[in-house]
Amino acid sequence: MKFNQFEEIIAWQKAQELTLIIYKKFNNIKDYSYRDQIFRASTSIMNNIAEGFERKSNKDFSKFLFIAKGSCGEVRSMVHLGHNLKYLSESDSTELINKTIEISKMLSGLIKTLQT
Repeated sequence: MKFNQFEEIIAWQKAQELTLIIYKKFNNIKDYSYRDQIFRASTSIMNNIAEGFERKSNKDFSKFLFIAKGSCGEVRSMVHLGHNLKYLSESDSTELINKTIEISKMLSGLIKTLQT
């Protein structure tokens, strides 16, 4: 596995897509505390992938991927809450949950590769 730039990492690309979707879906939510938290958590996924990559050490990259994975779980948790609060439809919730699971699996694969 060799990347020249973090933008080449599919998990980063998917995390950016997720962040854009979240910003669009929650932009008009008046619950600012909820909105800001899910914005920060989704942005954290892509930013931690980028920051870890730029550290240029497998150990550091792996550490930041674990943080990104945690943020992915946080987004998934917030999506469940958003659905329960009626901020999201069932189909939107399912779509976002599936995207977070996909990204989380990709991050696990990257971590496993870096640790071998």
